Amino acid sequence: MNAPIYLDYAATTPVDPRVAEVMARHLTLDGIFANPASRSHMPGWQAEQVVEGARRQVADLIGADPREIVWTSGATEADNLALIGFMRANRARGMHLVTSTIEHKAIIDTARALEAEGFEVTWLEPGHDGRIAPARLAAAMRDDTVLVSLMAVNNELGSINDLAALSAVVHARDAVFHVDAAQAVGRIPLDVVELGIDLMSLSGHKVYGPKGVGALYVKRSPDIRLEALIHGGGHERGMRSGTLPTHQIAGMGEAFVLAESEGEADQTRIAALAERFLAGLDDLEGVHRNTDVTVAVPNIVNLSFDGVDGESLLMALRGIAVSTGSACNSASVEPSYVLQGIGVPRSRALTALRFSFGRFTTEAEIDAAIADIRHAITTLRG
Repeated sequence: MNAPIYLDYAATTPVDPRVAEVMARHLTLDGIFANPASRSHMPGWQAEQVVEGARRQVADLIGADPREIVWTSGATEADNLALIGFMRANRARGMHLVTSTIEHKAIIDTARALEAEGFEVTWLEPGHDGRIAPARLAAAMRDDTVLVSLMAVNNELGSINDLAALSAVVHARDAVFHVDAAQAVGRIPLDVVELGIDLMSLSGHKVYGPKGVGALYVKRSPDIRLEALIHGGGHERGMRSGTLPTHQIAGMGEAFVLAESEGEADQTRIAALAERFLAGLDDLEGVHRNTDVTVAVPNIVNLSFDGVDGESLLMALRGIAVSTGSACNSASVEPSYVLQGIGVPRSRALTALRFSFGRFTTEAEIDAAIADIRHAITTLRG
């Protein structure tokens, strides 16, 4: 049986073979495998050097100091550390957090947990293009607002927020700006200094690195203090304890190096593939673009199809790996909260599929996917 055409890169990317090769060198006895915290022998020192080298590789891509990178198990943990860690550590300054209704569940569920602790959250509504208007953010800011958390690129729509403009609003009120950049690395420029970002969550597996590793950028500033969520050993300057996975960190570092050197070329090629994909469906009636491609990264396209059920279409497209929405929400038969959040009618949201392309997507796969989609829709519509 042939493997399905993989068009779900927004859920996870395959590990780049070059990244896998680096990881393999940090697993076994003949490689650099030791505990980076074991400073009493040479293997431990070598592992620590690998970890610190990868820390610099991640920092270089976002214009940060390596000392500002805190390793985590992924972007979800980084989001939790940013929101809960910051709000708890700064409750004396204020109890108000601002975020949006279409953030990743890692932000939404964390913000709701903070509400249960007594913090107050303002939930911003996006525009129909899936972006947060700076004016809407400005109207939500209060004297007791201490943190604003907004994503760089939406995981279901691909819409890109104007981070510099949003940051200016946040800092004008002396608050701190957190950005979930899991979907943005290698796809848009991310210079934390130029953009005015104070905290930023990063993921390994969205950028052709391994799952189970991520990082939180924490700006070195006396105004930015975090309360640790995981205790034991004081690793990562006391912000995140736990033995560091040398092989995964080495892989994430290499993935970020490749994203820095090849990201722009990747996106140019992917943009051409996305254009080819959309053009191949243009003459098909009842196809709606939920993604506003003029303000989105090219690798994510969200479409709705009149006259078919999304789940039925998904079953008909067994030869294509796609998503009905966010992977973290794919077990639900409810329509995507993101699509509903930008005003897509429920009936149309239920027919939506997210197609996402990547480094290894080919023109032949795009053409085959177009043919399969056209056949499936025609068949389902009878």
